[in-house]
Amino acid sequence: MKRPNNYRYALLIIFLFSLASFSCEKGLEEKTYDRYSSSTFFLNAEDVKAAVTGMYAGMLNAGFYGGGWGAANEGWNAQSSFTTDELVCSWGWDGWRKFNQLNFSEDFSQLLNHYNGLMPVISEIAIDIDKIQGVQMDETLKNRYIAELKALRAHYSWILYNCYGPVPIRLDAKEAANPSAQPIPRPDAAWMVAQIEKDYKEGFEGLPKASELAASDYGRFTKDICLMGLMKLYLHEKNWASVISTGKQLQTYGHGLQSNYKDIFTFANKGNIQEVILAIPCRFDASVNNNLWLAMCMPGNYVDPEGLTITQWGGYKMPWKAYDKFDQQDKRLSVLLAKWPTSGGAIFDARANNYIGAIPMKYGPDPGAISEAQGTDIIVWRYADVLLMLAEAINETQGPVQEACDLVNAVRTRAGVATYQPGQFTKDTFRKKIMDERFFELWCEGSRREDMIRWGTFVQHAKEEGSIFAKPEFVLYPLPRKVIDESKGVIKQNNGY
Repeated sequence: MKRPNNYRYALLIIFLFSLASFSCEKGLEEKTYDRYSSSTFFLNAEDVKAAVTGMYAGMLNAGFYGGGWGAANEGWNAQSSFTTDELVCSWGWDGWRKFNQLNFSEDFSQLLNHYNGLMPVISEIAIDIDKIQGVQMDETLKNRYIAELKALRAHYSWILYNCYGPVPIRLDAKEAANPSAQPIPRPDAAWMVAQIEKDYKEGFEGLPKASELAASDYGRFTKDICLMGLMKLYLHEKNWASVISTGKQLQTYGHGLQSNYKDIFTFANKGNIQEVILAIPCRFDASVNNNLWLAMCMPGNYVDPEGLTITQWGGYKMPWKAYDKFDQQDKRLSVLLAKWPTSGGAIFDARANNYIGAIPMKYGPDPGAISEAQGTDIIVWRYADVLLMLAEAINETQGPVQEACDLVNAVRTRAGVATYQPGQFTKDTFRKKIMDERFFELWCEGSRREDMIRWGTFVQHAKEEGSIFAKPEFVLYPLPRKVIDESKGVIKQNNGY
């Protein structure tokens, strides 16, 4: 993967904003670095920390507006919802409908930019791991930073694998640093899975638990994150035994469900690791690390009960067909709005006014925000997902035994809905209950696409909604045509494109 000529400077800018997000209110002294010059960078532990922190830019896809785990059409999080049953959009841009219909092509740039954004970051990680080796610093801290980079590489590699299948990531630092390096072919799936697993496991060995992390390091990778990343990988591969063993290990790390679902996604929940396993720390005044979700969702006539000003673009909606699957007593509907307050205290009924769906508010507002950029942290992974992954794996291997029911029931009890007993279900019918529960609990958190692909309902759903474009091959995105062309055939395109 060739590195753009301006990449070193772009990453420096992203690093500065990322570091601002992690260090909260601490001031920053801006310095000029050339990350590829041994005379100005990688001289000490401060440089190493800066380099590692810069690699967190990939969480929001290295600066693509609202990308990565962000809320815009460049983000795999938003695309997970729009390519499934979770979201539709009331804006005019045709791309939203293309997502809904799986109308994919090599010219659909929003499908390509995960590759364009993350492949250079993965190459940079290989370079950084190599350069850090020679820095004179505390060896324990050095090993921790290397472990952090490996865990980040595992995470980004997993996103790419999830979107595109196996991709030709570079692990050799010299090749990664050489813009003229010969292209390498795509590996097979087994190699990619083994490499992600290896990086997560090596990251795990060198990282602290979340409970051991300093408050100022909130948002950085931990053992907990590595275990959850492994669970996600094993779930994708239907390696049920490893899902169970890894999940049970993570259960010993002190996490639990917060008592109120709505509170998880509030500004006040910053730094709370009870349920949150991986979050992206956000600030309303950061140019990259901010949360755009509310602006994307909230309608113009919504009036915040606390009097806060919210930028309201009002595009994203959950279709009524999906909304109506919820038990209307479900407490999770508190942030999925079919009705809301307007001026003068009036209540607006979306369905009665012909809206195409309910408002997926999800996140609470940031009291300090002055634009669409919010400082409420983006939640990536949390403990409720661990419980539901465990329940699915146990059901697949043992059927709807008491343990599997108990795991689902913990989530349902918080939601205030009826619980389940083992004798109610067969393995197949309980699988469907788990499928529903993952939707009810995790909507718009980036899980739906991979879940529906695993269950074999992803393409089927698009066809049932009337798509004439959906193909079985579209469980994977296309690689950028430029990558295929520049490799002169060494890198092969995914089938169906």
